[in-house]
Amino acid sequence: MKGKNTLLFFLIVALIAGLAFVAINGITIGTFSISPVKDDLKLGLDIRGGVSVVYEAQTDESGADLTKTMEQTKQIIGRRINELGLTEPVITLQGDKRLRIELPGVENAQDAINVIGKTAVLEFDLVTGSVAAKEGMDVSEFEYERVLTGINIKDAYVSKNSYNQPIVAFKLDSEGTDLFAEGTRKASSNGTGVGQIAVVLDGKVISAPTSRVVITSGEATIDGNFTYDTANELAMLIRGGALPVQLEEVQTSVIGPTLGLNSFNSAIKAAIYGIIIVMLFMMIYYRIPGIIASIALTLYATVVVYVMVGLGATLTLPGIAGIVISLGMAVDANVIIFERLKEEMKVGKSLRASIDGGFHRAMSTIIDSNVTTFIAALILFAFGEGPIKGFAVTLMIGIISSMFTAVIVTKSLLRFSLAFTDRKKLYGSRG
Repeated sequence: MKGKNTLLFFLIVALIAGLAFVAINGITIGTFSISPVKDDLKLGLDIRGGVSVVYEAQTDESGADLTKTMEQTKQIIGRRINELGLTEPVITLQGDKRLRIELPGVENAQDAINVIGKTAVLEFDLVTGSVAAKEGMDVSEFEYERVLTGINIKDAYVSKNSYNQPIVAFKLDSEGTDLFAEGTRKASSNGTGVGQIAVVLDGKVISAPTSRVVITSGEATIDGNFTYDTANELAMLIRGGALPVQLEEVQTSVIGPTLGLNSFNSAIKAAIYGIIIVMLFMMIYYRIPGIIASIALTLYATVVVYVMVGLGATLTLPGIAGIVISLGMAVDANVIIFERLKEEMKVGKSLRASIDGGFHRAMSTIIDSNVTTFIAALILFAFGEGPIKGFAVTLMIGIISSMFTAVIVTKSLLRFSLAFTDRKKLYGSRG
C-alpha cells in the first residue's frame, strides 16, 4: 500500500509540474504543439493598449424607447466592428444615453473611430416633385417619398458595372424586396414611364438612378463616382447596418501598449513575489502540509490560466486583482485545514484520523466563505460593466479552482504523503 501511495504521490506531482511547464514554455512533439499560455491569453485594453471611445446619443427618446434604441445601436456597432476585422471589442452602455467602446490592439485608432461613429442612415427615396435629384444634393432640396432604409438590406458588396467601374451591389430581405418592388412600380408608372429613386446616405444623394422597370428580385446596385475603397467602405457600412440615432463623440482615450504592458508586467511580478513568499511561509510553518499546499497552489495558477484560455476570457488589470484575491482564498482554505489538522493531532488522534477530521471540520467554513464570495462575484458580473465584469469572471474562475485544489488535491496528497512518514512534527504539530 505504501508503495502504491508513493507512486501516486509522485505521479500527481509530476503531472502538476508538467502542466505548469507546458503553460509557461509550451511544447512541440512532431506535428503536435501547444503554445505557451501567454501567447493564447487575450489581453484587455489596459494591458494590450488600444483605443477607448465614449459616444452620447443625440435623441429625445426616454424610457423603454430609449433603452431599445441604445441596445440596437450597441448591436449594430458590434457588427460594424466585426466588419472592420477588429477582435475582442468591449461595448458597454453607460447611463441612459452613453456607449463606451474599447478596442484592444487597434493600430489605426482614428480610422476605427471614423467608421464606428458614422451614422450611415441609408435611404432609398422615390423622387415625387418636379426637381430631379442629383448626386451631392441635400435631401431637403427635392420632394420625395421614402421607399426603404438600410435596415432592409441583407448584404452588400463591391461589384463592377459594364464600364468596369466599382459599384455597390446589394440584396434585400423579404420586407425590403416587397418595398423596393412597390417603389420601382410607382417610379415606372408615373405617366412618363421613367421615374427616379435616389440613394441617400446621411441626407446626401450618393446616386440618383432612373427606374423604368419593376424590380422584384430583391437585388440591385448603387452607381456613383466610387473608387474601390469608397465602394468597399459604403458596402461595409451597409452590411453593418444603419444606426438608429446620431452619436456624438464625447471622450477618446488612446492607451499605448508600452504603458499597458509595463503595468501588466508589474502586476505579474507582484503576484509571483507574493506567491513565493506565501509558499515559503507555508513550508516553514506547516512543513509537509506547507509543501503540499505549495504544489496545490501551482496547480491552481495553472488551472486558472488554462480555463481563461479555454473560455476565451480577456485578462485585464482588474482581472489580475480577481486572481490574486482568489489565490488568497486558496491559501486561507489551506490554513484553515492545517490548523484543524493540528487541533486533531493535539487531542491524540492518529495522523490519518487527524487529516480526515481536520478536513471534515474545516469544510463548512471553507464552503461558506467561498460560496458567499462567489455570489458576490455573480452579482458583480450581472450588474457590472467592462473591467468590473473582468474582475468578476476571474474571481469566479479562481474560486472554483481554489476549491478544487485546496480540498481535493491537497487532501489526496496529504494522504499519499503518509507513505513517507507518520511523524506528527513534520505535519505542524508542536507537541
